[in-house]
Amino acid sequence: MFIIPLLSFFLPAILLIIGLFGQNRLSKGKMMSPTTDLLKKELPVKEESLVLSGDVNTGLVLVDIINGFCTVGAGNLAPRVPDKQIEEMVDESVRLARFFCGKKWPVFAFIDSHHPDVPEPPYPPHCIVGTEESKLVPALEWLENESNVTIRRKDCIDGFLGSVEKDGSNVFADWVKTNQIKVVLVVGICTDVCVLDFSCSALSARNRGMLVPLQDVIIYSRACATYDLPVHVAQTVNDAIAHPQELTHHIGLYMAQGRGAKVVSHVFFDTEPAP
Repeated sequence: MFIIPLLSFFLPAILLIIGLFGQNRLSKGKMMSPTTDLLKKELPVKEESLVLSGDVNTGLVLVDIINGFCTVGAGNLAPRVPDKQIEEMVDESVRLARFFCGKKWPVFAFIDSHHPDVPEPPYPPHCIVGTEESKLVPALEWLENESNVTIRRKDCIDGFLGSVEKDGSNVFADWVKTNQIKVVLVVGICTDVCVLDFSCSALSARNRGMLVPLQDVIIYSRACATYDLPVHVAQTVNDAIAHPQELTHHIGLYMAQGRGAKVVSHVFFDTEPAP
């Protein structure tokens, strides 16, 4: 199937067209444009519900839920104003983290963390080691003291690659093996960047037998978010590519599902009723 690589190739043009046709509705009030509605219908994402019961060894993976991407005004890549999609992502991630830690189930948290003299093009300097940007959001700082939580600082987009040690071992792969994890539940930011790249790499590693006994990678859509850069703003920034939030969030989920990830829109605990 060639639809996934073709979509990746033409994505900048698609985003520009969508921005030109729907920038007012996307940037003022966050209403979706007719073009966005049409594309979501043509590229549907199948979403189900997940009930966490403990019957299957499940690990929670938190991707970059840090100040530099989530806290208003915290840095070059942080939101400039309060963002509902990011706020819901943080709230849902905290809900899951508290449940997993209450059960002492395994949690793996990626933290974007860069050295000032090592750029990451095309992005501006962000989440520099030792700064507030490169810290978990306040609502998740308590994770650093939990015995069931593994924290991995990474200096690249793809957390799987960022887990490789100098001796060739992989911290994430070791975490999966040690905890005998069969399912990873992935949440965080950005849906179409770090979440997508990590999920695709994990799926490829699973397929190559590098993550035994991992079976499924599940992405929780409401606990994921991405940034918003409408076309009229992108046109004022050199070399910027338009990045309408609702659409790119959807495309990230679509791409991940096309690579084999499962996507869920609701996560329930075995102690609460599911609809």
